[in-house]
Amino acid sequence: MTTAVKRIVIAICLLGVPIGASAERTESGVDPALVAALKQAVEGAPRTADEIDTMLWLAGMSEKLALPIPDPFYRVHLLRLAHEEAQSAGLDPELVLAVIHVESGFDRFAVSASGARGLMQIMPFWKKEIGHPTDDLFNPRVNLRYGCAILRYYLDRTRGRVAEALAAYNGSAGKREYVDKVYLSLRQTVGNPDIKNP
Repeated sequence: MTTAVKRIVIAICLLGVPIGASAERTESGVDPALVAALKQAVEGAPRTADEIDTMLWLAGMSEKLALPIPDPFYRVHLLRLAHEEAQSAGLDPELVLAVIHVESGFDRFAVSASGARGLMQIMPFWKKEIGHPTDDLFNPRVNLRYGCAILRYYLDRTRGRVAEALAAYNGSAGKREYVDKVYLSLRQTVGNPDIKNP
């Protein structure tokens, strides 16, 4: 068996470990499959979306988010980045915006009591884990790339169960408060009731 084949087999095995099962961990206790997924996302380029669809989405969403993001230039810039990064990660852009709303209130310079940074409240240790110590987590694109990759990973691990993935993203597995806040944002702020709250 070649080295490349061995790596693929190991990656498949790691990604197939059920939630709650013991898996190898890095020195900081992080699942190495998540580290690999994040590293791949950060080092890749976003996929391009259909420009007409993107413009229509931007126009509608910009109107909805005029109150929480009053600066129209920053709002359109942020929405474009969020749309690109969500699409690249295979996520619903509205779900990403709801997470941003709950995590940081759309403040790119937000810092939590635990030290999480930026729009999607990314912990700085991730930079070291993936070998990108100089990444600026206050840079919207960088922050969105990290956050979308992490959320995508948890959605894959939970087999698409959004509530469980959100709780894992927030580190509040088994609790509903954070999940309910994201769904409230989806209904009232972002305006996408199609993502169901189980």
